[in-house]
Amino acid sequence: MTLYLNIIQIIISVTLMVVILLQVKGEGGGAFGGGAGVARTRRGLEKTLFNATIVLAVIFLLISFVSALLTVRAG
Repeated sequence: MTLYLNIIQIIISVTLMVVILLQVKGEGGGAFGGGAGVARTRRGLEKTLFNATIVLAVIFLLISFVSALLTVRAG
């Protein structure tokens, strides 16, 4: 069971990294603090990537907790 959870966790983590890297904030790029702090509304693909990031992060955390609980109970 923990093997399957670990495989799922790896897949989700790679997907989460890709989704985070696809996000762009302003002209300088999100990774380097681009933009001048201008607040604007997310639309279209940007909103979808933002929501996918939140969902993937929550799923990743839940699987991490379940995997840790199963490891503690088995050991």
